Amino acid sequence: MSGTRSQLVDRMKGVVNMVQQYLLASDFDQTLSFNDSGVVLAELIGVHGFHDKVRGLAQINLVQQGAELSYLILHDPEFRRVRREHLVEAGKLIRLKHDVKLFARTLDTLADGYKFDFHVISAAPQEIIQSALEDIVPPENIHGTKFYYEPDNGEVKAFVRASAGWGKVTVLEEIRAQLGISHDHIVYVGDGSSDLPVMMHVNQYDGLTIAVSEAEYITRIARRTVLSDNAMSVLVPVLEEVLRWDSSKIRRYFATQGLMLREWGKTRTDLLTIEESPEVPPVDEAAPVQAPITTH
Repeated sequence: MSGTRSQLVDRMKGVVNMVQQYLLASDFDQTLSFNDSGVVLAELIGVHGFHDKVRGLAQINLVQQGAELSYLILHDPEFRRVRREHLVEAGKLIRLKHDVKLFARTLDTLADGYKFDFHVISAAPQEIIQSALEDIVPPENIHGTKFYYEPDNGEVKAFVRASAGWGKVTVLEEIRAQLGISHDHIVYVGDGSSDLPVMMHVNQYDGLTIAVSEAEYITRIARRTVLSDNAMSVLVPVLEEVLRWDSSKIRRYFATQGLMLREWGKTRTDLLTIEESPEVPPVDEAAPVQAPITTH
């Protein structure tokens, strides 16, 4: 009897100690950083008109959105001078958002019973991201665009893999399979058009998508939008949607990290364009006038 009771207690402990595992994947450029990798690299090697080059590629739909820099490195005459060391140096010049290191460290011990694996999935070159996030995110958790370099002169010769557009979905699914988690345990954070395919994919399977920009095309897709210059802000929708914490508990948690939520504006905005109608309906066909409705 005592042996049976001991086994029952052990099984109960296993249930109590069961950890819910989540994958939190994030874009890099202007999601974890303030500036664009392409702009920083172009300034470093003295190339002008980077944005014009990107717009030109976008107009002819030659490459997937987000992969423009990698394409230019491989094909543009001015970017052909780029070598691995330039990418590493550019990474050192990237301005990260505030508290990125704290954000990455916090995910390890966010709450009892929860484990968040943090991965970065970006179309930016692998070397730039690794250099920028050195000692913050392990290299094996960074999934950027990878190049093949000419052994003799270090010239970029080909793509090994580009994590842009639908390519991000492929990378995300590979990570999810390795972790052995369900789709609804995925959180994805992004800011731009190259994040749309992966966000739609995550939404389809009831995961959580978070936009960190006001761009209309992404805020319409993302389930939550958070705007801040501090990387820790992403934790707010995670704590609300995944851990189901209320605002008071979230504020207390931030206080334990030495941070204060000074301004936290929760708003919903209706964007309307109203013009005069070319035809005015007859009075008897017009919609009845109703008293204004006040909502609280």
